[in-house]
Amino acid sequence: MPDSEPTTMPDNGREALRADCANCFALCCVALTLTASADFAIDKDAGRPCPNLQDDFRCGIHTRLRPKGFSGCTVYDCFGAGQQVSQVTYGGRDWRSSPDLAAQMFQVFPVMRQLHELLWYLTEALTLPGARPLHGEIRRALEETELHTTRPAVDFAELDIAGHRDRVAGLLLRTSELVRAAAPRRKKRNHRGADLIGARLRGADLRAADLRGAYLIAADLTGADLRLADLIGADFRDADLSDADLTGSLFLTQAQLNAATGNAKTALPTSLSRPPHWAA
Repeated sequence: MPDSEPTTMPDNGREALRADCANCFALCCVALTLTASADFAIDKDAGRPCPNLQDDFRCGIHTRLRPKGFSGCTVYDCFGAGQQVSQVTYGGRDWRSSPDLAAQMFQVFPVMRQLHELLWYLTEALTLPGARPLHGEIRRALEETELHTTRPAVDFAELDIAGHRDRVAGLLLRTSELVRAAAPRRKKRNHRGADLIGARLRGADLRAADLRGAYLIAADLTGADLRLADLIGADFRDADLSDADLTGSLFLTQAQLNAATGNAKTALPTSLSRPPHWAA
């Protein structure tokens, strides 16, 4: 759950893919496992409510998560899966009033979250003019993924989510390659899955770079140019994005920004918001 409510952002067709905690029964606070670390102050097994969760499904330390050692909660994003499971899949029934559904609900939620993340990426892919030759395939993948999100709860156990993710990932990779190939920069840097932990990339020209799955933990990206860079799955924990330009970057998510640090001069895509904990 983020530090505070996000600022209003332009509607780009992904409003349903933004977390709406008011219409969710705190599924992320119960269904997920927490491991004591720099991100979480406690160990918690999946299916056990966080001790900070109140009877009204609200967090008792919502405004103090970071100082209380729960920075991981401010980074997490369900892409709207919480309200989909709570209000659509289970029709407003919650795990407290319907304990017989709790175990199933906690199994459905992580799968729904994966589907909603794929919807986020596919919806973005349809907005990319450079990917127009693939728009037909992308639209079909989007429709198939949307159909999966409307399945009855009992069907989720049979869904081959790994296989579906692999198929969509291949399509998104082709989309990225097509879009970045048309970028003005001649030399496209390939850092896919690279270990760039703590790397000094201040002012780096990373336009149209492939940074898929790159480990950028605590990297100094101050003033870096990341326009048209493919950032899907890149780990930005504690990376410094101050003064960086991420406008037009590909497949960036709010969770990645929430994990990083930045400032008022960090240029962001219009679909994402500046995290409250960033420096003014």
